[in-house]
Formats: sequence, C-alpha cells, structure tokens
Amino acid sequence: MHTEILILAWGAVLLFVHIFAAGQVKTKQYGTKWNTGARDESLPPMEPLTGRLVRAQANYQETFPIAIVALLGVVLAGRSSGTTALGGWIWLGARVVYLPLYAVGVPVVRSLTFLVSVVGLVMVLWPLLAG
Repeated sequence: MHTEILILAWGAVLLFVHIFAAGQVKTKQYGTKWNTGARDESLPPMEPLTGRLVRAQANYQETFPIAIVALLGVVLAGRSSGTTALGGWIWLGARVVYLPLYAVGVPVVRSLTFLVSVVGLVMVLWPLLAG
C-alpha cells in the first residue's frame, strides 16, 4: 500500500476526532436533549472552547478535500515519491498539532502550524502541477 493512502486513512481518523471533539463540547454546553432532538431551537452563543473546536473542525473540513485530491492524485498518477510521502506526513502531523492549539486558543503558533500543513500539501501537489 502506498504511504499516501495510509496518510489519507489517518486523515479520516483525524476528521472523526474533530467531529467528536466538537460534538462532545456542544452536547456538554447545550445538553443531551438538544443533541438527540431535531435541533430546531435557537441557541445561545457558543462558549469559547465550543466555538474554537467547531471552527477547527470547519477549517479541517475545508482543507481535507485538498489533501484527498493531492494524496490520491499522486498515487493514481504514479507520481508518489519520498517527497510526496514526507509532505503528506508533514500535513497530517501539523493538522494533529493544530487541533489542540486551536482548542486552547494559542494564536500565532496555531497559524504557523497551519502554514506548515500547507507546505506539506504543496510538497504533495507539486508533482501533479509540474507535470
């Protein structure tokens, strides 16, 4: 199995972590009745931790499709290499670090970590773009 596919599988696990982390704190704030109900009612503003985890999840969901295209693309195109695998691991590692940084509210380091993840994605995308 290609390393890039393994990275995608772990990326999917990380998506579950995002979903359950945000869901857990939302349920803690709004209650089990809200979670198991239709969720039609208006809600008070999210507490800081809840808001940060929801935003972190949204950010991951915005960038995960790019990772899917890049990592799957290099495998399908036969362009995978040590560099694309390294880029994939850099992306995934940075995304793992990003979640707790965002949850705790660390401002600048969180943004730098996001940029590191982008560098990893560019390392994967480059062989597809360079032809």
